[in-house]
Parts: sequence; structure tokens; C-alpha cells
Amino acid sequence: MARSALLNVMVQAALKAGKSLGRDFGEVQNLQVSVKGPGDFVSTADRKAEKIVREELLKARPTYGFLGEESEEIKGTDGAHRWIVDPLDGTTNFLHGIPAFAVSIALERNGEIVAAVVFNPATDELYTAERGGGAFLNDRRLRVAARRALSDCVIGCGVPALGKRNHGKFLVELRHVMGEVAGIRRLGSPTLDLAYVAAGRFDGFWEAELAPWDMAAGILLIREAGGFATDWDGGVTMLESGAVVAGNEIIHKALIEVVKRPVPAK
Repeated sequence: MARSALLNVMVQAALKAGKSLGRDFGEVQNLQVSVKGPGDFVSTADRKAEKIVREELLKARPTYGFLGEESEEIKGTDGAHRWIVDPLDGTTNFLHGIPAFAVSIALERNGEIVAAVVFNPATDELYTAERGGGAFLNDRRLRVAARRALSDCVIGCGVPALGKRNHGKFLVELRHVMGEVAGIRRLGSPTLDLAYVAAGRFDGFWEAELAPWDMAAGILLIREAGGFATDWDGGVTMLESGAVVAGNEIIHKALIEVVKRPVPAK
């Protein structure tokens, strides 16, 4: 596959940050490495990864804005472009030695995501996409799964963690979805969940209360793999609302109907 100069910059930044995370991942499984505790160790790891990504991206495009999970937003002087970065999506997995975490980098141009990179250093899987150019996993072209019935589908989701709101609302959604599908999976990394939809591993995905960096790259991966990723009303407010539903055309529509199904009257 041919990559643009911008996508090459993004890939190199993700690989460099991923190499740093990979070294730290080998240490975090021992957990004796941090005197202050594993939480501090993880914080150090993801801040170091974000610093690497930020420096690489802004060195290449110093006028672009930068929105990352671990630092204050940089507005930039360009006005049209913004990097959206999660240096370590799947922190709890990382902390527990579970190899499902990723560096996520998206490029937004005039409010639209135009390039995306997701890299899992534990599995050496690199997902890339550019608007109009398709989506790829390690240079293999991706297509969303073609299943047409929810009863045949494996659907990914996010589960609200301790301290999050709407546990009860999610349990209602889960009850509705689990009654319609072949299986439900929770990776613990929405970035990878969305990438798995693009790769056809998951047939669909839904989650609310996400940050822009949790889904910006994944949204483009899915669209460039022939799928749909929208808010729960079928619109494009995902980065603002924090809610996303994804799948192929048929499963996406069906999943929206299920997750929005009202609670049955008692």
C-alpha cells in the first residue's frame, strides 16, 4: 500500500511510542519495578508515550493542533488541522499484563477525520487508514464483516468501570443486545474494539461516554473498511456526544434499534 507523507509521520510516531510501551509492558507484569505502586508506573508509561507522539507529530507539522489524553490541548496556529491522540488505550489491560492495548493517532481536518493509525505493540498489529484510500492491517486490506443477521454476530461493547455513571442504563442495553446476538465481547480498549470491527473480527460495537481520542481513529478505520460508525441517532456527533455504534450497513442499523430499545414497563 502507498502511504502519504502525513500517514508515514503518524505511523513512525505510533511505532516509536509503541516500542516504549512494549518495554514498559515487559516490566509492569512484574510490578516490583515501581516503588510508588503500579498506578504510578502506568501513568509514567502513558505520559512518556504521549510525549514521544507529540514531539514526533509537532516536529513534522508544528502548526497543527494537538488533543491528547495526558496533556493540555494545543490549539495550533493552522486552524484546520488537529491531531487526536491516545498514547495508551487499554490502561487497565496494560497494568494487568493483558496484551490488548494500543497507541491511537487520528488527524482531523476541518472537523473531519482524514487519517488514522492504531498500533498494538503487544501483538505487532498496525492498523492504518486515509480517507478515500481504504483501511489496512499490516498492509492487508480490511473489510467489515458481511453478516446480515444479529443472531449470527459477535458484538463488542464497553462496560462502565468503577466511578463511571449509568451502570443501570448499560445493563438494560446489555440485556437487550445479549438477547439478539451470538456473543458479546469486551476487550477493554475501545480503540481496538473499533479496529476489530474494521477487520471483521467483531460484527459491531456500541459504547457511550467515550472521549474523542478513544474513537477518532477507529471511526475512520471502519468507514474506510466499508462500514458505518455514527452516534446513536445515526448522526456524526460522536466526538461531541461520546457515543458510537458501528457495523456494516445492516448490522449498524439493527444495533442502533436494539441499544435504543426502551425499558419494558413492569
